[in-house]
Parts: sequence; structure tokens; C-alpha cells
Amino acid sequence: MSEQSPYGAPNPGWSGPPPPAAPKKRRKWPWILLVAVLLLIGGCVGAIALVANEVSDESDRTVRVRYEVTGTAENVSIAYSTWRDGDMSTSQVTSERLPWTKEVSTKGFVKGGTLAVTLGEAGGKVACSVTVDDGEPRRATASGAFATATCSGF
Repeated sequence: MSEQSPYGAPNPGWSGPPPPAAPKKRRKWPWILLVAVLLLIGGCVGAIALVANEVSDESDRTVRVRYEVTGTAENVSIAYSTWRDGDMSTSQVTSERLPWTKEVSTKGFVKGGTLAVTLGEAGGKVACSVTVDDGEPRRATASGAFATATCSGF
């Protein structure tokens, strides 16, 4: 006798078609990862745009650079450099009388300058300072024959 299925039909060892496959679950982690990467990229682009805007604004700003040399020395050699629109210009002056001052206006991303004062054979004392806009002056002093005082203001 053949086996019967629970429904009363003969069952010759085969119970019919296989049950339908369970629906595939879609994985969510690739989508979450994609959203996280897009947010990270968007944040980086925003930060770069903000920095670029600040750099552009800063490079258009004009500043005043003031060089000053005081002291008792005679026959000093004064060399000063100023950044202007991305280029450095250098000038040299020989002064027989102090005090000496020079003021220049400059703009560009790098602003400021350097001042070097070299005393002559007779020596003496000098003090130099570089002031950018209304900032704190950068100062240096030197004394003696052929001594050099160097100040940088940026």
C-alpha cells in the first residue's frame, strides 16, 4: 500500500513542489556606508571652501609695516625686506645718523618684513624693531664693532 499524504492523496515518496524560497533580505550596511562617505566628502568640500574664502580675504587685506632703528652707533648698514604680493623686495641703506624709520604698505598672503642692522668698525649700540599694523613690535639689539641686530615681523 502506498503512503497517503495528509490530504488523502497517494504519496509515492515525493511530497510535491518545494516550498517557495524565503524573500532575500536586502543588506542595509552598504547604503549606510555610502551615506556616511558622502557626508564625509561633503564636509571636506565645505571646509575647503571656507578656508579658501578666508585665504582670499586675507590676501586682499593691506597692512602697514614700520621699520625703525635707534641707537648711538654711526655708519650703520640697514637692510630690510618686505613681502609684496607674494614677492620679496629687499633694500639696503647706509645711514650716518640715527634714528632711521621707514614705513611701507603691502598686501598679499604673506605680509611683513625683516630688518637687519649691522654696525660699522666704530661699534656702538643699536636697537631695531618691525611693527606690522598695530601689532606688537618685534625688537632686537646689538652692540660692538660689526655686530648685527635682526628683527622679523609677520
